[in-house]
Amino acid sequence: MNDLTMPITVGAVIGLGFYVLVRALMPSKRSAISQVARIDAMRARGSAYESSRRQADTSRFGSLRAEVGQRVAEFYLQQGWEQRSLRADLAVLDRSWEKFLATKVLLGVAGLFFGPFLFAIVWTLAIADSPIIPVWLALLCAAVFFFLPDLEIRRDAAKKRRDLRRVIGAYLDLVSMSLAGGRGLPEALMAAAEISEGWANQRIRNALSDARITGVSQWQALGQLGEELGVEELKDLSASLALVADDGAKVRESLASRAETMRHRELAEIEGSAGEKSQSMLVAQLLLCAGFLVFLIYPAAMRVFQV
Repeated sequence: MNDLTMPITVGAVIGLGFYVLVRALMPSKRSAISQVARIDAMRARGSAYESSRRQADTSRFGSLRAEVGQRVAEFYLQQGWEQRSLRADLAVLDRSWEKFLATKVLLGVAGLFFGPFLFAIVWTLAIADSPIIPVWLALLCAAVFFFLPDLEIRRDAAKKRRDLRRVIGAYLDLVSMSLAGGRGLPEALMAAAEISEGWANQRIRNALSDARITGVSQWQALGQLGEELGVEELKDLSASLALVADDGAKVRESLASRAETMRHRELAEIEGSAGEKSQSMLVAQLLLCAGFLVFLIYPAAMRVFQV
C-alpha cells in the first residue's frame, strides 16, 4: 500500500491540473456587464490602447508587460471573471487593471523559476534529494507569487478607503454649512469639494463635474463613484439625497446626522485599533518575561537533571 501512495498522489495532482486547465479554457456564461466591457475593449483596442501603450512605457519590459496585461484582461473577459472587489481596490488606488494582471502573471512565472532555485540550495545543503520536490516548490512559489499583488492591493486600498471615509465626514459637514448659508444642493456639493486639493476631494470634484457634462444628477454621480470605489457611505449618501433633494431642511438634517454617525464610527475604529495594539504589546511583554524566566531557570534545571 505504501508503494502505491506516491503514484496515486501524482496521478491525482495531474488529473486535477487537467481539470483546472479544461475548466479555465471552457468559456463560461458571461454576464451583461462582461459583454459590454468586452465590446468596449475591442472597440478601443486599436486606438486608445495603442496610444496609452506608447505613452506609458517605451522600454522592452514595459511593452511586454502591456502586451501580457492586455491578453490576460481579454481572457478574463472571455471567461466572465469580473473581479469587482479587485477592480474597486484598483480604482481607489488609481491603478490600471491590465498592469495589475500583468504583474500577477509575471510574478507567477518568476515563482516557477524561483522554486527549483530554492531546491538547488536545499539540495546543496543535503537536506532533501527527492526529484518531486522541485515540482512542488515551483508550483507553490508560483501560487504564492501570483497572489502577492492581491494582498498588497487590498492592504493599500483599505488604508485609502479609511482616509476617504474621514474626508467624506468632513465633506458632509461642509455641504451642510453651505446649505445653511443659503446655497442650493448642487452648488453646495461642488463648493465643498473645491475647498481642498486632496486626492479624495479631487475624485469627488471630478465625479460632480462629469455629472454636469453627462446630464445626470450630482447625487447619482456620487453613487456611481461609491460603486466604482466600493465605498458604501457614498452609495448611502446618494440614496438619501435622492429622497430629500427637494427639501433643504431635511437635506441639512440628513447630512449632519450622517456626518456625526461617521465620526462616531471612526472614533470607535480608532479605539478598537488602540485596544488591539495595547493587547499585542501586552502579549509581547509576557513573551519577553517568559523567555527571561526560561533563561534563569534553564541552568538550575540542567544541573538538577544531571544529578
